[in-house]
Amino acid sequence: MAETFLGPVIEKLVELSYEEVKSLKGVHEGFESLRYKLEIIQWLLKDADARLDKGEDTSDTLKTWVKQVREEAYHIEDIIDECLCYVAGHRHQDQRKILRFFRRISFLIQSLKRRQDIVSELQNCNRSLSKIKGRAETFGLRPLLEQESSSRSPTNVEGHDPRLGSLSIEEDELVEIESLSKELTGKLVKGTSTRSVISLVGEGGIGKTTLAKRVYNDEVVKGNFDCHAWITVSQSYNPEKLLLAMKSQICPTVEYTLGEFNIEGLIIHLRQYLQTKRYIIVFDDVWKEDLWEIMKYALPSSNNNSRIIITTRNHTIANSCEEAPSDFILELKIWPPERAFELFCKKAFRHEPFRGRCPEELEQLSRDIVSKCHGLPLVIATIASLLSTKEKVELEWQKVLDNLNFRIYQNDRKLTRTSKILSLSYHDLPYHLKSCFLYFGVFPEDYCIIDSVLYQMWIAEGFVKAKEGKTLEQVAEECLNNLINRNLILFAKYGAEEARVCRVHDLMHEIILSKADEWDFCQIMDGEKSIKSTGRVRRLSIQGNVENVLETIEDSGLRSVFLFGFDTLTETFMANLFKKFKLLKVLHIESCSFPQDFNFPKEVGKLFHLKCLCWFDIPKVKAFPNSIGKLYNLRTLCLSRTDICELPVEINNIQNFRHLYLTYADSSFYQNPYKYTGLRIKEGIGKLENLQALELVHVQPGVVNELKCLVQLRTLRLAKLTKEMGRDVCASVEKMKCLETLTLISANADEVLDLEYISSPPPNLKFLCLFGRLPKFFDWIQESQNLQLLGLYDSRLIESPLSRLKDLPNLAKLILYNAYDGAELHFEEGSFRKLRHLALMCLKELKVMKTDVGALPLLERLYLWHNPLMDEVPSDLQSLGNLKSLDIVDISKELVMRIQPSDGPDNFKIKHVPLVYIGFSESNVMYKLGDPDLLEYLQAAS
Repeated sequence: MAETFLGPVIEKLVELSYEEVKSLKGVHEGFESLRYKLEIIQWLLKDADARLDKGEDTSDTLKTWVKQVREEAYHIEDIIDECLCYVAGHRHQDQRKILRFFRRISFLIQSLKRRQDIVSELQNCNRSLSKIKGRAETFGLRPLLEQESSSRSPTNVEGHDPRLGSLSIEEDELVEIESLSKELTGKLVKGTSTRSVISLVGEGGIGKTTLAKRVYNDEVVKGNFDCHAWITVSQSYNPEKLLLAMKSQICPTVEYTLGEFNIEGLIIHLRQYLQTKRYIIVFDDVWKEDLWEIMKYALPSSNNNSRIIITTRNHTIANSCEEAPSDFILELKIWPPERAFELFCKKAFRHEPFRGRCPEELEQLSRDIVSKCHGLPLVIATIASLLSTKEKVELEWQKVLDNLNFRIYQNDRKLTRTSKILSLSYHDLPYHLKSCFLYFGVFPEDYCIIDSVLYQMWIAEGFVKAKEGKTLEQVAEECLNNLINRNLILFAKYGAEEARVCRVHDLMHEIILSKADEWDFCQIMDGEKSIKSTGRVRRLSIQGNVENVLETIEDSGLRSVFLFGFDTLTETFMANLFKKFKLLKVLHIESCSFPQDFNFPKEVGKLFHLKCLCWFDIPKVKAFPNSIGKLYNLRTLCLSRTDICELPVEINNIQNFRHLYLTYADSSFYQNPYKYTGLRIKEGIGKLENLQALELVHVQPGVVNELKCLVQLRTLRLAKLTKEMGRDVCASVEKMKCLETLTLISANADEVLDLEYISSPPPNLKFLCLFGRLPKFFDWIQESQNLQLLGLYDSRLIESPLSRLKDLPNLAKLILYNAYDGAELHFEEGSFRKLRHLALMCLKELKVMKTDVGALPLLERLYLWHNPLMDEVPSDLQSLGNLKSLDIVDISKELVMRIQPSDGPDNFKIKHVPLVYIGFSESNVMYKLGDPDLLEYLQAAS
């Protein structure tokens, strides 16, 4: 966790303008010396971090040393930030003073509050760091290379792999993996004759090792192969030792010792031996892509029906092993409630007289406990085993339920082992990703956050570092994708553009809170389960009403404050918050109640360092004060479910401003987008030349021409457009060469979007949504070769757009909503080669959907909604062999009966589709085809 608190400080020292400080005697040298010492201590911290993670050193003295480093780093950061605050406070008074500021040390000494002498402060800090560095030698700490520190052994303090418990679940308890076992066994003993790699991927505790072990030990499977090897890889591994372990299981009679040959020699040895053999090899618990890059050369791909199983938590690793058509990825999902409950009962009530059956009086409590395990079989088995030793009475069960979230960190050995298993993914993270992952701790349990907002918070905190050729947002997206691929972050998509909302599993949330407490990463206050840090913290999350909270928090050096669910926030409270925590970088306020006459305090303008301001679900506040224009470093303003309809003109003075988001996270937007007025933008917006996102804004006719100055925009969503504004909008869009997402919404469904004046579309345009009447289909749309998503709403085109779109090379999702007034849509042979999602909705004149053989080869999801004249399911659907899901809404009840899977004469058209859903507007329910509830509804309706 060294990166969490040292990284931002070192970065500030590096970026500090030496042109301004080097002339100050003692100051420049002080900053240089601080940076040098901190860089050394940073590497020592990583060694300490690794030792504590592995359990090699659990001493309080080492933890105290880490805390001392953190405290001193925060002290240095406070000096720098308060200095910069002063500069900002005097910038508007006398610009010439700023130029003289760093040259006149006497001026600096007189001006810095609580600093008698900046040089003396720096000297004190340097002396403290020297002592801290010296104390590190007493612990035997040494600078640790990044690549060494990120590869840690999973062995716990008892000296064995904590995952071994996953191999001990009894055979009769494997209630959920029976079908998966059959599927996997079939892949092993049947199918292609070429070598096949099967990757089992899923989060920790999901049962990957258990499933692999079951099929590996199956007599039918074993009898199908000449050679067998089970290799446990884990986080820290030696390729030579793994190859030797493979050799000892495959050909034990051939003598060979470690070090006799190099890795290349071992690979040749194994490859020659296996060339004519049918083998099965399991690599369990793979954490790094380079393992397969080595091992695959030892495993020949001759046509002997050989099989390789890889278990991993990381989707990226699984994807990297999928090199041939015969390779296969099986993703394990969390267990459904009834299966999870069945496993729980088998474990918790395994002794007489229960025989795996739950007593009636304990059933509800047991189900509540199982729900806390969230479908993870290893966690279910561990909790149930603990309860099997308890008295079977409600009082004991209730105690476990009440303390379950915290019991995992107590001394009970079983639960500690479970915690270690789930924590392995955290310990494996690179240092910069640890900070990103722990950041989910500031949000309440099960909280979902939009990915684009999360990126801005990470950037504001300093977790994301610039990379050549990439924006900070792109680097942040890489970080999130990495966490998702490691199964640490869960996500769902919403909206036409499939934005991601992210959260962490509840069990991971508890682990995060434990780590956050250990490292003083954040302080949580919710009145009940508060984490009250003993040291200085940079982040405070207040969840619900907390009495006298401002008086309780002594540390004024907070950089991030999150407020969730306050009943009443007064002007006085907010003003005092801004005054006390003047060094804030992130301020997030959500679902809080304000008095009806609340006025946003002007003191917000004193938050010079504020970079990210989020204002969610607060309807009563109507406006921000003009002082918001003083937030010199503000990068992101995110509003959601708020009554704020315009921003002060002063915001156009913030040259660092990058992102203005007005988000929506529900389907109601698409039902009536025209009711959303957006944020009214005033004259002067053109001055924000660094703006990258302008989301759902209402631009007045006199201002729309200024948009052409915003050439750095990547996201643009405009509302309430009129036909007369079309030419200026087109002129602006043409200049936006970086634009990736464009949404244009007319004033109402009948207002024309006149967009024919775009001669060449933005080269990077990926997502395009147009709401409103289109006089014709525009040529520039089909010229957008990078387009991945196209949504046409209320376009009411007379001619079919398909012939103009069919050859777009990257189009993956197409939505036609009241977009075409014709009777037929014809998908020609070879058209739409990349399309995966197709939605045909509210096409009032559509009667026929015709699909040629060879069209839509990758189509996975098809939506046929509210098309009243389409009186039969297209028979051409039989040619869509990749179709996985079909949603049909508002077709005749007679037609529904004709496609029933039991005796429906038209079922042959769709029987190849795994999931078919039927819906009716009047019931507002989607039924799975064949569901008895659907038949019951149809009978009642008739």
